[in-house]
Amino acid sequence: MLYYKTYHHPSSSEWVVFIHGAGGSSAIWHKQIREFREEFNLLLIDLRGHGKSAGSFKNIWNEKYTFQAVTKDIIEVLDHLSLPPAHFMGVSLGTILTRQLAEMEPQRVKSMVMAGAVTQLNITSRMLVFLGNTFKSVVPYMWLYSLFAWIIMPRKHHAESRNLFIREAKRLCQKEFIRWFKLTKDVNPLLKYFKQKDIHIPTLYVMGEEDIMFLEPVKKIVQEHKLSILKIVKACGHVVNVEQPEVFNQVSLQFLRNQNQTLYINSLDS
Repeated sequence: MLYYKTYHHPSSSEWVVFIHGAGGSSAIWHKQIREFREEFNLLLIDLRGHGKSAGSFKNIWNEKYTFQAVTKDIIEVLDHLSLPPAHFMGVSLGTILTRQLAEMEPQRVKSMVMAGAVTQLNITSRMLVFLGNTFKSVVPYMWLYSLFAWIIMPRKHHAESRNLFIREAKRLCQKEFIRWFKLTKDVNPLLKYFKQKDIHIPTLYVMGEEDIMFLEPVKKIVQEHKLSILKIVKACGHVVNVEQPEVFNQVSLQFLRNQNQTLYINSLDS
């Protein structure tokens, strides 16, 4: 099973599940834990091959990596903990896995918070994917990963989140990086399907105004999906929860509180 860590609230029955991105780990959420645990139970997961899941599972997964298979890893943890329906929070590629989980088992998902959401690949990101697939077996993966990090998070004040991703990615081995990178061939058709299908789960997108790769597609999807809203954070890049944690925590916690109030009112009416 994947490595996970829980924080239990003394009185709340509400859970928030945190899903990190490719090359990262649950450490990406370190600026959220203190505030969120004051109101919610928390579950943080390290994806296969990442963080503290890396040492225990290296070379165990021989089956083909797919978004469905990686999402089933998360569901296995939820089953193991007998977790009730929860709020899910993803960052970067973790937003794709969060949406995939909502597709596979929507009854588990009360709401979604998508930080630096990946909803469509633009020309630049498609070119990066092409270059990565071309050279992934011959170029050291940290060269490629560092290049991607600099292109996605290029500004001086993006340095903390950029360096965090690069530092966590060093825990991966070349073989594991290649396994994950092969998922990129499935990204475009999957994201196209997600865009076309509105699953009617309340969703908050929190995007940096400097997230040149992914912000514009999110603006379009929010116009089409009725229960989706968008918060754009000024002077911020891709990893909003690291670069602007105060703003991110404030808007995300208020969103979650609103969902709980709505559920409570609905329960009174039923």
